[in-house]
Amino acid sequence: MLNKQSIVQSMKNVNCKSFTIFFLLLSLFTIQASAQQSIIPRPPQIAATSYILMDAKTGEILVEENADIPLPPASLTKIMTSYVAAYELEQGTVTLDDTVHISVKAWQMEGSKMFIQEGTEVRFEDLLRGMIIQSGNDASVAIAEHIAGSEEAFADMMNQHAEILGLDNTYFLNASGLPDALHTMSARDLSLLSKAMIQRFPEHYSMYAEREFTFNEIRQPNRNSLLFRDRNVDGIKTGFTDEAGYCLVASATRDDMRLIAVVMGTNSTDARAIESQKLLTYGFRFYQTLQLFENNEVLSTDRVWSGRTNAVDIGIADEVYVTIPRGQEDNLQTDLVIEESLKAPITAGQVLGNVIISLADIIYYDGPVVAMEVVERGSFIKRLMDFLHLFFISLFS
Repeated sequence: MLNKQSIVQSMKNVNCKSFTIFFLLLSLFTIQASAQQSIIPRPPQIAATSYILMDAKTGEILVEENADIPLPPASLTKIMTSYVAAYELEQGTVTLDDTVHISVKAWQMEGSKMFIQEGTEVRFEDLLRGMIIQSGNDASVAIAEHIAGSEEAFADMMNQHAEILGLDNTYFLNASGLPDALHTMSARDLSLLSKAMIQRFPEHYSMYAEREFTFNEIRQPNRNSLLFRDRNVDGIKTGFTDEAGYCLVASATRDDMRLIAVVMGTNSTDARAIESQKLLTYGFRFYQTLQLFENNEVLSTDRVWSGRTNAVDIGIADEVYVTIPRGQEDNLQTDLVIEESLKAPITAGQVLGNVIISLADIIYYDGPVVAMEVVERGSFIKRLMDFLHLFFISLFS
């Protein structure tokens, strides 16, 4: 976590004007050194039509190219199919033990399969693994039909979730990713969807790390070859069609940092793995995820006028994480700006200023600071005395 103690102490009982002057002077001595130390090497050249690298904790984008272009997603579509399934499991509309009737449509699906048979009953959990690990188009349709009655209705559900998640360059027409000119996703949307999957449904996401699945005595390995090459990788999904090329969404963790890499439109199975590995290696080597503040962390105690008490603790309501150049945490500058002449009544959670965290001329965080407690109005005598006190301060300042 960011070491702020010495700075925080210097902020106490200092008005906004003098505080700002202090940090302007401090910045003059540090900005040049910080700027030189925070230089990040250029990202690697990636042989893909579109790509992006995201810090999954903060949502910070570290590398991107053509990330908002809608492209054929192929089987990367199944990440959303899986997300909707996880949501329905959470809502209790389906269970892992549901038996799913396999339709003719599901059985006849082309492309990758888990090899389910028409007219049979298959556990919902097996279908999930058949879709996630074996990339079964047949499993995707069976899941869609079980949840929504038809694949078309399920595609509407997928689009509803896409809208909720803010996937602006995504549109689904099916649950498997088979080609259609209108069926598209962007690299950025895939990173956002993957982030939502990992954070909201961690138990469901754990299936993406499984290296193989056997159904009806047919064993198939996970198509994500990075699971076998890099012990830090625990997902997510591959895709291929002639229209889409070879695609991969990969996620890995190292030193409490999780990255999500998306590459679309590479030219081979090896290429999608190699290009994804380049992005992950670059991100882990040159960046770090840093916790700035904990929940309800107090940053300052400031004078309050006209209150039953004379001071209020001011801090951060929710924990804050940022992505910064690796090794630069000691060079971060903390600028806490509090309203002058705080007066009661003050409610818990009331915004009283803001805190800015920067490195050289780059702002990494700018957010509100709030009262951590209630300060009620004081008695008439207390208010009168504080009024006179403030009057004489303003008169002679």
